[in-house]
Amino acid sequence: MAPNPALLVLEDGRAFRGEAFGADGEAFGEAVFATGMTGYQETLTDPSYHRQVVVMTAPHVGNTGVNDEDPESRRVWVSGYVVRDPARRPSNWRAQRTLQDELREQGVVGVGGIDTRALTRHLRERGAMRVGLSTVEDDPAKLLERVLASPGMVGADLAAEVTTPEAYVVPAVGDAQLRVACLDLGVKRATPLRMADRGIEVHVLPATSTIDDILAVAPDGLFVSNGPGDPATTDGPVLAVRGALERELPTFGICFGNQILGRALGLGTYKLRYGHRGINQPVQDRTTGKVEVTAHNHGFAVDAPIDGTPVETPYGRAEVSHVGLNDGVVEGLRLLDAPAFSVQYHPEAAGGPHDAAYLFDRFRDLMLDKKGRR
Repeated sequence: MAPNPALLVLEDGRAFRGEAFGADGEAFGEAVFATGMTGYQETLTDPSYHRQVVVMTAPHVGNTGVNDEDPESRRVWVSGYVVRDPARRPSNWRAQRTLQDELREQGVVGVGGIDTRALTRHLRERGAMRVGLSTVEDDPAKLLERVLASPGMVGADLAAEVTTPEAYVVPAVGDAQLRVACLDLGVKRATPLRMADRGIEVHVLPATSTIDDILAVAPDGLFVSNGPGDPATTDGPVLAVRGALERELPTFGICFGNQILGRALGLGTYKLRYGHRGINQPVQDRTTGKVEVTAHNHGFAVDAPIDGTPVETPYGRAEVSHVGLNDGVVEGLRLLDAPAFSVQYHPEAAGGPHDAAYLFDRFRDLMLDKKGRR
């Protein structure tokens, strides 16, 4: 039986017609594109994609099906999913069901048969924008009205919508050498596991946690996770990070956590034209000179000088430690007079690559140095 027709309309009025792929109905969000050829299940379940419609640039999606081992959170978070050529059947020994069945079961509207290359080029030229997907509306003008009435990403405070409702502990592998408080702004499952592999007991705390909540678990360090939304609206975590910096508690932030650390230092943030999403973004670590291929998912960035000039903050001098080689975006911060650093990408990289896994070692060593045990 032929799939039902589906309609995609961008907020600037451009429309694409395709076929239903997933649940029937309508979905709205920010249209973004992801460049990874693999790891689509990790993408779908990344909380950082909350309220976004993800366009896959890889043409053939769904080949490996879906399993119960690879999800990065408790559910699919994308608002909608757009692919060019959905796999008709999975071909992988780990597959337990099809991608289409998974989207349908979780109520995620998808569109297949779209010229995703043309759509991606349009987003690169015009920038990320709101979009609507529908399997029930055939009139682009009517769907456009609903797109224009939907909320944008600027000003969206979303961390509280994706965080864990209750604190939980990920035990260390082997003997616990250190304890970390993880501020969950949308953390992925693999991140605490990467720390646990290094002998770190991880206490994952809700996004609403205060510095007193963090200190109550007697941590050796604070980890600030990835997450969705506009960092300019996320004030509670900024106050928590400032509390950690005042106490010289070793702090490590990734992705959204990089932006939160930037705000805690008094730096501004801004929205990128179309953001960085995928698993092939080149970044240079200025402390070593190495270039890493990294996994990204962010539409905002920290505003800081990339010419090597240190910035004076209430907690001492800070500098840009990592820079994106495609466009010069700030990809990391480092305090020179306090134990804190961050990167704008995802070093746990569950879907790959693993060039940046050393950052968890850097965080462990920072905590051990603070304790005088290294």
